[in-house]
This record gives sequence, C-alpha cells and structure tokens, in this order.
Amino acid sequence: MPRSSLFIPCLLAGMIITGSSNSLWSKWQDMQCVENCDDPDPRNHVLYEQPVWQSLQMFLGEMLCFLPVLYTWLRTRRHVAPVFLPADSDSDEHTQTKPGTASQELRGWNLLLLWFPALCDLTGTTLMNIGLLYTPVSIYQMTRGALVLFVGVLSVIFLHRRLWLYQWLSLLTVMAGVSLVGYSGSLITDTVKDAVNLVTAHVTGVAPEPIDESDAAKVLVGVFIILFAQIFTATQFVVEEKIMTRWSVAPLVAVGFEGLFGALTILLLMPFLAQPSIASRSPFFDFPRGWHQMIDTPSVLWSGLAIACSIALFNYFGLSVTRHVSATARSLTDTCRTLSIWLVSLVLGWETLVFPISLLQVLGFSLLVYGTFVFNNLVNPPSFLGPSPGAIAPASVEAEEAEALLASSRLDESAILPVDLGQSGYDVLPADEHVKGVSTTSEE
Repeated sequence: MPRSSLFIPCLLAGMIITGSSNSLWSKWQDMQCVENCDDPDPRNHVLYEQPVWQSLQMFLGEMLCFLPVLYTWLRTRRHVAPVFLPADSDSDEHTQTKPGTASQELRGWNLLLLWFPALCDLTGTTLMNIGLLYTPVSIYQMTRGALVLFVGVLSVIFLHRRLWLYQWLSLLTVMAGVSLVGYSGSLITDTVKDAVNLVTAHVTGVAPEPIDESDAAKVLVGVFIILFAQIFTATQFVVEEKIMTRWSVAPLVAVGFEGLFGALTILLLMPFLAQPSIASRSPFFDFPRGWHQMIDTPSVLWSGLAIACSIALFNYFGLSVTRHVSATARSLTDTCRTLSIWLVSLVLGWETLVFPISLLQVLGFSLLVYGTFVFNNLVNPPSFLGPSPGAIAPASVEAEEAEALLASSRLDESAILPVDLGQSGYDVLPADEHVKGVSTTSEE
C-alpha cells in the first residue's frame, strides 16, 4: 500500500512540535506558583522547582514507548505468518550480517545492563532540569548542543574512534558557539532588569534599585550545570553503543526499559529523599514537598502528564524519521526544533530581543550549528582541513559510524540508542514481506 505524500512531512512536523513542547512545557512548569500565591508581593511566591519529579515524569514518558511494542507483539500473535524455508543460497544471503553488528538478542538478566545508562540519563536529566531553572529556555536548548563535543571526545577515548583535524576544529567551533550563547544570556538578563528598574523608577519616582549581580551569575551557573550534565548524557550514549555492539535490541524496547529502570531508581531513592535532614538542605530534593506541590496545583500535574506524553511521541516520531528518511534529516529537524523553541519563547514574552546583544546569541547558535554540521559531514569542511583523497576510502565506514553516533539524531529527552545499531530487532514482519515493503517504497 503506497504511503501518502504527507507521510514524511507529518513525521517531521510531529518531531518538531513534540520536541519543542518538551522544553517549553518544562519551562512553563518551572514558572508555576505553588506556594504563597495569594501574597501580593511576587517575591514571596514559591515556584515549582522539583527537578527530580521532572526526571520521573520523563522516565514515565519513556515507559510509554512500550505501548507500540506491546501492540505489535499482540498483533503478531493473532496473525501468525507462515514459515518459509529458503534455499541454501538464499539462506546464506539472509543470514549474512554486517561486520561489527550485534547478532545476539539482549534478553533475560542481560537487560539489567541498561540500568547503567539509565543512571547516567537520570543524573544528566536532573542536572539539566536544575540548569533550566536558571536559564531562559532558548539558552537551555542551545547549550545542550554541546553534547556533540563530549560524545566526540569520549568516543575517541573509549570507542577508539579516529577524528580528522576538521572534526576537532568543528568541536572547538561548537564550544565557541556555546560560550557565546551563555555569555549573551547573562548580558540580556542584566540589560532587561536594568530597563525594568528605570521604567519603575520613572513611574513611581523612587530611585532604581541596584542591579543584583546574582541574576547574571545565575544564568552562567545554569549554563555550566547544563554543560556538566552533557558529560553524563555523552557517557550514556557511549555505554549504549558498547552494549549494542554485542547485543541486539529494538530502540523502542531499550528506551522503555531505561525508562523503567530510571523510574525504579527514583522510587528506590524516595525514602532517602524524604528524610528531613536531606529535604531541608535544598528544595530541589524535597520529595514530599514536591509531591504536595504537584497534587495541589492542577497546572503542574496536567503539564507533567503533557510532558510525559510528548516525550513518548517524540521518541516515536524521531525513530520514524530516522527509519523512513535518514539521520541527516533528524539532524536538520533538530536544528529547526531549537529555532522554534526560541521563536515561541519570544512570542510568549518569556524572552526579549535586545540589540545588539541578541546578535551574540544568533552568532553563537550559528557557530554551534555550523560546527555540528561540519562534524557530521552535512557541510563540506574547508579544503585545506579535509582528509587526503587516499584516506577517505578506507575511512568511509568510520565516517558513517561517526555520523550515526554523533549526529544530532538522538532523542534528547530520552535514552535513545545509536541510530544504526539494534534497529533490526523492531522488524516484526517476516523477511519476505519486509523485503517486499522496501521494494514498493523504492518504486514510489
């Protein structure tokens, strides 16, 4: 059955919408007043600042990825396909696998191996949720683009990848872009607060208050926390690839199990986080207080459910784009997602354009995107930095692996696996029907 011409555009639009809503809903949730909301002085209002609870709702969203897998499993049990015994030559052709790909299915106790990347995901996501409390949502999303830098370095150290000179320079370009984005965010915070104080002083006739330097410092601290979180996220990806080189597992299944293990970890930590000695040290880890804030504030509760559903849908759309289009399309779509988050935050009034400071943010984002695209071979590097023609042929496999590992094709709200590994486990159709479906698509 031929696919509709709107199939691919709908997948791309779904990935942009659900991916943008993840960050926007999280920031909106952070802005909700949960205590002292009737006080006329806004400085006495208590906002929702519960990064651990936000991590839990992310893991619940990942667990929803089990639903399409369960649906497919039930469907295949009802409609059992006949077994075809191919000829010897056909059998050899079908059973041949690519070198370096996993042949053993991940099952049984070996599934517990996914608990370690789930712990990395838990740590990285919690730190990023803390950083989001201190930074505008566009700065938060752009800073997360530094992930390619840490994944590149860790892949060289632990996966023994080889990077060309232009790839190292592209990583430095990404670092420069992130630095400009963070610096511009702190300058905008100072400028906006100064303008507000001047307007208030003009209206009330009271001398303006001196600018609290902690506001600008908070943005920089938030940027550094988000950058630090990328180390754990990069470690998660490297560990996942190590696992996938030995075992085969469907991406949606792996995402679901990592969501399950992450949620179980938080539930196991709940008695410790509920201790008054721990809860009193920081509101971020006051688990009982966060529970009451969430239950007593409907906007927080329903936004949490919306975040969980959007994360699950983002996983589905992202994997579908990679499967039906390419990892390159996902990299480009992810860039559009960052731009859409910035535009929506401007429309909602969460952020403002301050010239010429905002040009620094645009320049930083441009450097970040350019460095990422050059690293992933989406844009040709300068000729004097490119590899020699004789070295391109033997390294073509490594280039494809680097693109699969480091393209911005991962689901940054989940523990997605490298795009080229483990996807065969999700092919639930018989071999003949699968081949027939592929040939039909190519004829379109």
